[in-house]
Amino acid sequence: MNTPAWINRSFTPPFTTTGVSALVPPPPWHYAGWLINVEFSFDRDRARSLVPETAGSPTGTGCVHFADWQACTDGHELLDPILAQYRETIVVLELERPDGSHCMYCPAIWVDQDVSLLRGLLQGWPKKMGSTWLTRSLPIDHPAAAPLRAGTRLGASLAVKDRRVIDAQAVLTGAPGRPLGFLSMPTLGAVGWPDLRCPATIPEPTIVRPDIRDRVQSEWYALDAALSLYPHPTEELHGLGTIAATEGSAGWIALTIEGARDA
Repeated sequence: MNTPAWINRSFTPPFTTTGVSALVPPPPWHYAGWLINVEFSFDRDRARSLVPETAGSPTGTGCVHFADWQACTDGHELLDPILAQYRETIVVLELERPDGSHCMYCPAIWVDQDVSLLRGLLQGWPKKMGSTWLTRSLPIDHPAAAPLRAGTRLGASLAVKDRRVIDAQAVLTGAPGRPLGFLSMPTLGAVGWPDLRCPATIPEPTIVRPDIRDRVQSEWYALDAALSLYPHPTEELHGLGTIAATEGSAGWIALTIEGARDA
């Protein structure tokens, strides 16, 4: 008796013949969002436990991005916004690569949507669940709209497992800002999956970078910012020790991820 071939059409689990219930469809993935970015300095030697040696050496500069995103594939998610919208906190550290070039590396990132979490893991961005809140600027002149002018105050925070991890407070200076962190240079991540058939074997991470196209951004607005990290029982950022905010900016960006490549 011949058994018909079972055809899988799912990019990620659950695997079915229709692919409808797959958590993540294949790229391209389109993103647009409002970001508050705070650059900081730290003791670079304290970051070595967070960065694979093959990626590069920390320079002592990092950035925290608080982001309010909307994402889609063919656009159907925009008709059911719970599929499209999420908030996240992204931490990147600047590295010097073995060839002397500079890039960013993502050692930590937290998100509040399972779709975004898996998309990130596939790109080498080590997403975990967390609660991010950030002040939105709306295009009207009103005290509650946080208009983009000198003196407007913005705030952002991250909590993980009901414990505060990061706080930021900022004031718009009225001057032009600049893209910071992953907005300013290529950013690497590490992909590595365990195999439960060999549970004693630790996966060897592969360093990758995303393929990005169709990047569009607004003007960036400069911030005077303050940033605080707090100890957490299962997060390692406070291992960076004393940090100091050096620059901030806010604005909007959109981009498309087509895939990833070896770095």
